[in-house]
Amino acid sequence: MKTLWTPWRMEHVLGLAEKPEGCLFEPPGTHGQDKQHLLLYRNRRIVVLLNRFPYANGHLLVAPRRHLADITDLNSNENRELMTMLSDCSTLLRRRLHPDGLNIGLNLGKVAGAGIADHLHFHIVPRWQDDHNFMTVCAEIRTIPQHIEMTFDLLRPDFKQLLDKEQNR
Repeated sequence: MKTLWTPWRMEHVLGLAEKPEGCLFEPPGTHGQDKQHLLLYRNRRIVVLLNRFPYANGHLLVAPRRHLADITDLNSNENRELMTMLSDCSTLLRRRLHPDGLNIGLNLGKVAGAGIADHLHFHIVPRWQDDHNFMTVCAEIRTIPQHIEMTFDLLRPDFKQLLDKEQNR
């Protein structure tokens, strides 16, 4: 038998994880990246974070910076930049993590499954053939093969290039 070791997730599983002050999608500071907050990218309109409690390795959260609850509240620039960032993130995840597919989703409202219903955000979840096993079905626990900080370090240079490109416009 192989050991499934994901101790960093236990706080979340037990409901003991510290709740961040303020909005998760509005990390403090002005920097474009911040490892402590798992912030991979921030510009004037968009933020990209690694999900601290992912469904799969490389699970990204993409949100407008403006605090909005509904997709109909986006202006045309935010809408365009979100779609562009979803495409860019898909490209970067495929390049670095080599998933067999991606789930990209948006839950609007608590009853639709939004864990944070008052700030619109997309999920991008890399998927691999046979990536989830009995643990998810029987125990509602996910197993993640790579530590989240290693995933952050792997993706950081690509998002830094996007930030640099944004600043040179």
